Amino acid sequence: FPYTTLFRSSSEQFEHLVDQVENKVRKQGVSEISSKKIGQYVMDDLADLDDVAYIRFASIYREFKDMSSFMKTMEDMMAKKEKGN
Repeated sequence: FPYTTLFRSSSEQFEHLVDQVENKVRKQGVSEISSKKIGQYVMDDLADLDDVAYIRFASIYREFKDMSSFMKTMEDMMAKKEKGN
């Protein structure tokens, strides 16, 4: 997966995101964790970092089956950002 083209943000911000996700995984205190859970951690942190990267990651991670589910995700993201402002 071409992460370098996924993110518009700086490499330091990306490294910080990876560190955050790793910390969340370690805090679980288990020897195994599902990729679905890790993907959700990435999406949660990515949503705050870069809107475009979030949508790109979500489009792959969530495997959108149609345009309406993709649009719903975009609308949710936009509504979240509007509440934050």
